[in-house]
Amino acid sequence: MRAVHRLTLPRALHPGAWWLWALGMAVAASRTRNPVLLVLILAVTGFVVAARRSDAPWAHSYAAFLRLGLLVIGLRVVLQALLSTRSQGNTVLFTLPQVPLPDWAAGVKLGGEVTAEALLTALYDGGQLAVMLCCVGAANALASPRRLLKSLPGALYEMGVACVVALTFAPQLVTDGRRLRAARRLRGRTRASFRTTAMPVLEGALDRSVELAAAMDSRGYGRTAHVPRPQRRLTALCVLLGLLGILLGVYALLTDAMALAFALGALVVGVLLAVGALLVGRERVTRTQYRPDPWALPEWLVVAAGAVAAGVMVTAAARGVNGLLLAGPLVVPPVPLLPVVGVLIGLAPALAAPPVRRVVA
Repeated sequence: MRAVHRLTLPRALHPGAWWLWALGMAVAASRTRNPVLLVLILAVTGFVVAARRSDAPWAHSYAAFLRLGLLVIGLRVVLQALLSTRSQGNTVLFTLPQVPLPDWAAGVKLGGEVTAEALLTALYDGGQLAVMLCCVGAANALASPRRLLKSLPGALYEMGVACVVALTFAPQLVTDGRRLRAARRLRGRTRASFRTTAMPVLEGALDRSVELAAAMDSRGYGRTAHVPRPQRRLTALCVLLGLLGILLGVYALLTDAMALAFALGALVVGVLLAVGALLVGRERVTRTQYRPDPWALPEWLVVAAGAVAAGVMVTAAARGVNGLLLAGPLVVPPVPLLPVVGVLIGLAPALAAPPVRRVVA
């Protein structure tokens, strides 16, 4: 009765479920350049973040990833305008002053005519990358990095510590930026420059790194049990082969560089080898786990929502559904129904995930 009561009360969802859902949405965004579908994926992730984020400091990092996505789109468009050639389109919008280049840079243009086709292509490519970044930002805003570290297998504990510290860097920068702006407003300074805020933020990041290293060392992080050398070598070989198989399978699925059957086979073999290595290698790490996060029906529903969205988009791309890839930059893209339904299924975590505990002032 106590376990059921714990799962039904407001609680934080398992961080692994949020990351798997976000990766599924990112895979869905990687299969299309249709701006309507990309905006729909962005709206889905933003709605889920607004519905299920907590009051923790990292929960406010989604806006920073949105700004980063806008910066990526802007840089992509500017570079395309500077380096585009007339061969990318015939609809000239304006002409920039052209910089003459030496003979060894033949074929490269800096300035000159800028076409609408080149700018729209850059806009669509930058939008795809920006939406994928926002999917990662949604995982950062919804999943607790410390709880994610606690849920990692023992074989990946040292690697997980490094990854979690890296993942907490961006949310902590957002928190430090807000703290500095609030302190400046309290002192009557309304305008802030980059030079006055960059150094305090970097200093705070270094101080937290030193404190984290001291705390981890005092708690015995990195201590391992004695394992025979052949077992260690076998585990390392299985991990290496498993990661290579996963990378090869994911690359083939995302780029269509290989047959679908070969890509799925490499992915399945890589996952099996990696799981086997994790099961064998966890004997090397001696650590206990206090009150592990439950994995119940809400976690399965959240993961299934991301998997369905990714699976529908991958299947639609493999079958060549009209509307995923644009026929031309100036062509109005059709909106395919099946991918739209698959992306909308990604909204399920807004209802399936349990509500979070919020602090009432």
